[in-house]
Amino acid sequence: MARSDNPAGFRAGLRGLTTRGRSFLAAGLTAAVCAYVFGQDALFRVGVLLATLPLASSLLLMRTRYRVAGGRRLSPHRAAAGQEARVHLRLDNVSRVPTGLLLLEDRVPYVLGPRPRFVLDRVEQHGYREVSYRVRSDLRGRYQLGPLQLRLSDPFGMCELTRSFAASDLLTVVPQVQDLPAVTLPGEWGGQGDSNTHALALAGDDDVIPREYRHGDDLRRVHWKSTARYGELMVRREEQPLKARATVLLDTREIAHRGSGPASSFEWAVSCAASIGVHLVERGYQTRLLTDTGVSVPEPGTSAPSIAEAAGLLLDTLAVVEHSDGGGLARAEDALRAHGEGLLVAVLGSLDEEQAVRLGRLRRRAGGAVALLLDTASWTGLGTVLPGFGEDTAHEDNVARLRQAGWTVLPVKAGDSLPRLWRAADRTQNSTAYRNEVGA
Repeated sequence: MARSDNPAGFRAGLRGLTTRGRSFLAAGLTAAVCAYVFGQDALFRVGVLLATLPLASSLLLMRTRYRVAGGRRLSPHRAAAGQEARVHLRLDNVSRVPTGLLLLEDRVPYVLGPRPRFVLDRVEQHGYREVSYRVRSDLRGRYQLGPLQLRLSDPFGMCELTRSFAASDLLTVVPQVQDLPAVTLPGEWGGQGDSNTHALALAGDDDVIPREYRHGDDLRRVHWKSTARYGELMVRREEQPLKARATVLLDTREIAHRGSGPASSFEWAVSCAASIGVHLVERGYQTRLLTDTGVSVPEPGTSAPSIAEAAGLLLDTLAVVEHSDGGGLARAEDALRAHGEGLLVAVLGSLDEEQAVRLGRLRRRAGGAVALLLDTASWTGLGTVLPGFGEDTAHEDNVARLRQAGWTVLPVKAGDSLPRLWRAADRTQNSTAYRNEVGA
């Protein structure tokens, strides 16, 4: 909570004169000069009165000594694009005298809506006032709210003094996240939702690493070969679960996307990556986000955060991701070769033949590979005007190339439903369709 004291100084008071105050001061000085020239005493008294009123109001406002403290609370701090967030403001009078009329104003970026202003009447000593307003943005990003500005005004509206607080807060507008159905993905271990297995389940009896027997250990876990070898009772170690890993590759190349604004193919891809990433995190995958620039979040080798922290880190990164000026996916391919184990889900824009072939080779290193390949030509908006405009033969060829390399490919057109597309990635459905095709 930040504090603010009244500004002091006669110059500050003169700078704070409102249009009304300046008008009264100018009229008073003019009347006084005219009265002196024409020798009109009554007009001179009127001029002095008009000039004195704004000066007295300014002096009274400057001599009003009270301190106030302002605070802000966001609910929530992280909001999805198109979702409203509420900002709660609190103003405390920490002085021993009541305040006068106050105008409270908060600085807000224009994309979040109009700048909120609140008129607060007299605040008693050690009292407080609470107000709130709503903000909403269709554009993801990180926006600064504040600092608060407090305007002090005299009862006649002759003078206004502005004081700014130092504190500000950040509102993160993340991409929209859609709920995805639980499906059995290609390469998933045992078809389990959490995709966990055990280290000792993959090892033979001779590969077991024993430890000394401790009081309370289950006697069924005694390892007799090691007991005979070491001459003391030895037991098998606890089975260590292996964390299922997944990588979400997002193609951010500007040349690979079409359209502009929230309706562009790039924004659809960002929202898609956010939905899939959060879905995999909630299913127990240790998920990382990788872009075509080679940037990985979190970095390989870092400790796995909790589910809430992992989802928040992924969404915060996607809230500020921008187009890259790269022409290929070479840096992402290098990162996948170095740390590309587990499931790979790629959200891709337009590809050329060479890029599709190189991505196809990466399938051999991944436990499973799913590609959402965007037909970006359908995002131009001309498909309804010119029949056949959105059809891209290169897109269809790349779909065939990736499928031939072993990828599960989901072709995407503008307006397609992500949950419906994700349901089509079900390994069980794909295996059944393949068997039916072979049987036919």
